[in-house]
Amino acid sequence: MLAFSSCSKEKESTPQSETANTEVMGQIKALGFSTDNVRKVAGGYVVEGDMLLTPELLASAPGYSTLRVGSEEQYRTTNLVTGLPRTLTVSLASGFPAAYGPAIDEAIARYNNANLQLHLTRITTGTADLPVKYSADLGPGVLGQSGGFPSGGNPAPGFTLVPSVINSTNTNYIATIMAHEMGHCIGMRHTDYYNRQYSCGGRKSNEGASTVGAILIPGTPSTAEPNSWMLACVGNGVDRPFTANDLTALNYIY
Repeated sequence: MLAFSSCSKEKESTPQSETANTEVMGQIKALGFSTDNVRKVAGGYVVEGDMLLTPELLASAPGYSTLRVGSEEQYRTTNLVTGLPRTLTVSLASGFPAAYGPAIDEAIARYNNANLQLHLTRITTGTADLPVKYSADLGPGVLGQSGGFPSGGNPAPGFTLVPSVINSTNTNYIATIMAHEMGHCIGMRHTDYYNRQYSCGGRKSNEGASTVGAILIPGTPSTAEPNSWMLACVGNGVDRPFTANDLTALNYIY
């Protein structure tokens, strides 16, 4: 039984003051994202549970394509990290429980063990490319929220986690959530993009139709991926290291 979303469970109803206006909804739709349960936050608008679209991104209206593995597999935006090979720094804010230190190291190791042209390294001083920020509350059931997608060839500026909602000291579970949000920061969409019901349950929903089609990754299966780290929702305590198909998708991009 899915207890949580790896991103969030959106509110069933959103107060009018927190909804997007018609112009913004049009921009979100033009970018190819779902306009269901859009939430207005301080930094812009949160879509699809955990992805922040900043005013700059909405105004730029960049086109995007999807990276498709079969019918319900890995997807990306066209906004990717450039200047490869490249090392991205990661930092962990103060205030997190002790378990989050080993978890961020595990999440970093998962990416580095994939031998990509993106390498991650943790720093304890200075400004990181991917800061992990602490929050006491992002809304009911929200585990974390990415800082958006890459822009100008750089990753999104990290992500935010809510330990009180994650409510676990399980290193691999926390690392799975962290690796998921890192995935958004480097341009990954949800694996079950075409059918969020696959991991979240509830009604069948598409997170948004692409304006330029989809790119099939050669050599990957046409069946759904049940254990991908980028599935929209995850059960409490579930560990999702990269599957073979996840690694194919990551290596195809990076």
